[in-house]
Amino acid sequence: MSGALHGKARGVKLVTWNINSVRARLDRLLDYLQTRAPDVLCLQELKCTDEQFPALELQAAGYHAAVFGQKSYNGVAILSKEPLTEVARNLGDDDEQSRLIAATWRGIRVVGLYAPNGQSLASPAYRYKLDWYAKLNRWLASQPGPLFVCGDFNVAPEDADTWDPALWQGQTLASAPEREAFAELKARHGLVDLFREKHPEPARFTWWDYRAGAFHKNQGLRIDHLLVSPELAARCTAVDVDREARKGKLPSDHAPVWAEFA
Repeated sequence: MSGALHGKARGVKLVTWNINSVRARLDRLLDYLQTRAPDVLCLQELKCTDEQFPALELQAAGYHAAVFGQKSYNGVAILSKEPLTEVARNLGDDDEQSRLIAATWRGIRVVGLYAPNGQSLASPAYRYKLDWYAKLNRWLASQPGPLFVCGDFNVAPEDADTWDPALWQGQTLASAPEREAFAELKARHGLVDLFREKHPEPARFTWWDYRAGAFHKNQGLRIDHLLVSPELAARCTAVDVDREARKGKLPSDHAPVWAEFA
């Protein structure tokens, strides 16, 4: 595996989390780093520029950061206990939206992404989303493996990933073209949906609307994913959604998704 995860007696933990404003939830982030101690944490929806990103606070917590910010919207980062190398931002095009960051960590190509939402099926944002997925598919072919592709994909791949399949049928995040784009991404690059591989049961979600008590009713969607090369999937010992991080005062509307590897 080209040295990936090799030679370490203890397992390692990699996490993805749409934090929905890193500055608004900095205390939560620092607490998460202290209590969960992930080796790598990919963040989405920073909602701040590179200059506004709390790099010094994270450095004091023991983490290096590769950041690709944007004022008020989007923004992605990779935090790591070890220095990251070969950092890349976006898909090699002139897209002004900060949606993807990649770096190499222990021989693994870590890709953290925040896919477009798509708004509604009739909107230009929906076409942008499908075009973005097509670009992502092409771009991934240029990335060395093994791959760890994670983040907020804004796609619920199956009916089991929605709290009410009839309600969500044909809607943005669960429409057939979006699901096909997600499936093609996995198939073309041989990626494993790590959570679904370990948890075939339905009603396991990563996002819940703030309104109407959706979290407490478990009316959510599974739209945050960990897609990995088969050699990484074979070394995965556990994967789960950290629901505790969605509780309490002023949480993100997403919960972190984590995986441990031997």
